Amino acid sequence: MSDCGRVKNAAKETAQQARSLATCRAGFLLPAAAEFCGCIAGRSRNTAKAPVGVALVDAVIGVQAEPERKNGLEVSFEFFPPQTEKMEARLWETVQRLTPFRPAFVSVTYGAGGSTRKRTHATLERIRRQTPLEPAAHLTCVDASRDEVDAIARRYWEAGIRHVVALRGDAPNGERFVPHPAGYARAVDLVAGLKRVADFEVSVACYPEVHPEAPSPAADLENLKAKVDAGANRAITQFFFDVEVYLRFRDRVRAAGITVPLVPGILPITNFARTRRFAATCGATIPAVIARLFDDLDDEPQTRELVAASIAAEQCRRLAAEGVTEFHFYTLNRAELTAAICRLLGMKPVAGSAEVVVQ
Repeated sequence: MSDCGRVKNAAKETAQQARSLATCRAGFLLPAAAEFCGCIAGRSRNTAKAPVGVALVDAVIGVQAEPERKNGLEVSFEFFPPQTEKMEARLWETVQRLTPFRPAFVSVTYGAGGSTRKRTHATLERIRRQTPLEPAAHLTCVDASRDEVDAIARRYWEAGIRHVVALRGDAPNGERFVPHPAGYARAVDLVAGLKRVADFEVSVACYPEVHPEAPSPAADLENLKAKVDAGANRAITQFFFDVEVYLRFRDRVRAAGITVPLVPGILPITNFARTRRFAATCGATIPAVIARLFDDLDDEPQTRELVAASIAAEQCRRLAAEGVTEFHFYTLNRAELTAAICRLLGMKPVAGSAEVVVQ
């Protein structure tokens, strides 16, 4: 039986144990996760390929052996604004679950074409008022004049929101992006505009596998440098699954003289079919070994979540071994996987460190 086959069997047995005990604690999660991580560990620049079953065991042991290094990791979380009362309840449950990990910030997305503008504003302002979290507002160039965007930015500043994720944005329904005649044409223009409005902390997007609309990798890198030169403080990557893709990209970024933090965007795979669609849209590749691990798991949610947590935790472990200390999680408003991954990275939630007021 192949390593990947053993992973699935181990994960299925673990999930069965979890169901019978109505819980899934580390003692049951670890065997399946470690078996999986050995299957995809690959070759890191600083570490040789890990044998099956060793990679995550080392990572978890390292939590106890190297607390200073593990405590040096920093995370941030992305949420999207809820559309219904049920979705709103789930979002705030997620906020409550993840707040004790003390993220550096939490961002709230802006729908295609600004479709969630009002909900984004409401969610951000509630986070600012009712939680100890530092909110970051996504803001785009889509379907708005410069005056309208500047007014939104001023409203955020007045509400105490000091961090903006500045994006060009996508047109709705998969249409080609066309700048508003009186609007910001590109993200670099938006960054410069925000800095004129107020002294915002500004994060921007970057693309380890090149933006789908970029004419070349060199042009994509030049665009990133222009955003940084305009005042961006950090770049958050599009999600990726191959660690070497990020490392090669980081080498090119640093060679271009870009020195701001290059934060990996981590997407836990809650739904493989949906993730495959996301990846096709943004030009991200999914390694075949990962695709195989999700074969035949549509009706086994617990096994699927164990595999997903293992993939993301091993990805972060390998990145940390290469000197990465910041991670941005695309949570999809689900706490379980992100919380599990943070724990596997040695990040223990601090009980009573913060209160979230849910009304």
